Amino acid sequence: MSRVPLPYTQKVLDLFRNPKNLGKMEDATVTAVAGNPACGDMITFYLKINDQEIIEKASFESYGCAANIATASIVTEMVQGMSLEAAWKEMTWKKVTEEVGGLPSVKFHCGVLAVGALKRAIRKYFQNKNVSPSWVPQELSFEEKQALEEEELAKTLAKRLNVAEENQS
Repeated sequence: MSRVPLPYTQKVLDLFRNPKNLGKMEDATVTAVAGNPACGDMITFYLKINDQEIIEKASFESYGCAANIATASIVTEMVQGMSLEAAWKEMTWKKVTEEVGGLPSVKFHCGVLAVGALKRAIRKYFQNKNVSPSWVPQELSFEEKQALEEEELAKTLAKRLNVAEENQS
């Protein structure tokens, strides 16, 4: 059985081949991870935030498919120079998907993970400062919840695989 390639846009393919802001940021103000090791999509976001709460620099590391790398790359491009509040309010997985020219429906979760990692980083930044801005809701955002659900699913699957392996021994 042959595999049919996914219909990625040229922009997704370009960002996959030449991602922007790829790599660990040693002087990051905050980092956050989102992803599912079971399906292979993992993103670590690094943000450098100044005293005016502006994102001066954003970078990422990714383990995943073309859509995962492309969406993480475009998010880092989009948020640089934004205030944390603007990034929180304006960045959605739908906006990211539009920015890359669309994604196959089976890859929408990649945009969700990229924005989930960004919002986790912003939330973590304020938690580290023991501050709760009114615009950061107490309840997790849609993207944060989805990233968390994927991680929980991965843990459950890993446990089941371990049990199955032990039963085979």
